Amino acid sequence: MKITAPPEHIAFILTRLASEGYEGYVVGGSVRDAVLNRPVHDWDLATSAAPVDITRLFPKTVQTGERFGTVTVVLPECSVEVTTFRSEREYIDGRRPGKVEFISSINEDLGRRDFTMNAMAESVDGELLDPFGGVKDINEGIIRSVGGPNKRFSEDALRMFRALRFSAELGFKIENETLRAIYANTSLASRISSERVRDELNKTLMSQRPEVAGEMIKIGLLGGYIEVTGKNPDGLERIAALPEEPVLRWCAFCGILLEKQYIKSVSKLLQSLHLDGKTIKTCSRALKIPSFDTDKIAIKRLLSTNDFDAVRCAAAVDDVLGDGCKRNALESTDRIIACGDCITIGGLAVGGHDLISAGHLPGRELGETLNRLLEHVIENPNDNTRSVLLKLALK
Repeated sequence: MKITAPPEHIAFILTRLASEGYEGYVVGGSVRDAVLNRPVHDWDLATSAAPVDITRLFPKTVQTGERFGTVTVVLPECSVEVTTFRSEREYIDGRRPGKVEFISSINEDLGRRDFTMNAMAESVDGELLDPFGGVKDINEGIIRSVGGPNKRFSEDALRMFRALRFSAELGFKIENETLRAIYANTSLASRISSERVRDELNKTLMSQRPEVAGEMIKIGLLGGYIEVTGKNPDGLERIAALPEEPVLRWCAFCGILLEKQYIKSVSKLLQSLHLDGKTIKTCSRALKIPSFDTDKIAIKRLLSTNDFDAVRCAAAVDDVLGDGCKRNALESTDRIIACGDCITIGGLAVGGHDLISAGHLPGRELGETLNRLLEHVIENPNDNTRSVLLKLALK
């Protein structure tokens, strides 16, 4: 079987390796995405050449993982990781191999990978090597472990998260034996760093099937962060209707977990997963907004007294927690922000200096007057002119 040949700069590396008698292939996710006719963003190459040979063949390289056989070849177009064929043994931390051996067989190299759809290789002319039936599984929409899944997951527990994340991104079903092995090996998830868990969960929430995050909860993979109940929280599928903005989707996710009593503290969950400070602060503020009224004036009042990002997140939570009818709270909020109406004191046509010049004394009453003018303008946006506001201030 042939697929589209790799781009010119990738073909250059493979051709250079072949000119010196070495095998070279495109491998992993780039081949999978090519078979799926998806855009390929990252190109990973595997070769029979040793790291020292790769360094000798290309004028500019970086030793990015010499112990694991990886050398980055720096080209004008981009940088490309080239890894020597290898086998892996003695996984000592549930994530990385304690022993790596360089080998000469591409099929043996592919045999150490996680899933059949990621265990394919492509030659410089687009010829496909598929020793484990990856194309068949892709065509049938199946995620299947290469070799015994219990062995694969004991080597690298992150593969359990990746199986579910791929299911969310591609809409594929996890093959039964592979799924049973995930259930059987949930305790291994405790070996994975919070940052790795966060990244896989983030990709899942950003997919078109964010409800798969609920499967992670149900199975127990997130037991170190979220109470294990054996149930999938209802409503996570509604997150897919939100824009693909991480802060919105994380806040909606937390809102559902909070309402269903899967968590008690949003900030504690997000901190434990090492989310960035801005996301933690925005989500925490959004979920403290007591109610969300989709009336235009009510939304303006919320925007006038809260951070815009927090209000947008609160609107997103309102949309996903709706009673089944489409609320459009986020859409309404974004429309109000975009229209440019005055919703903050800084947007008023007059400021403190204008009022002082008109005879007002500085101090607390000046601030109260500005707040009253803002309340008036929120309800009457056309009155946001200097002349009208100065007249109102005099009253």
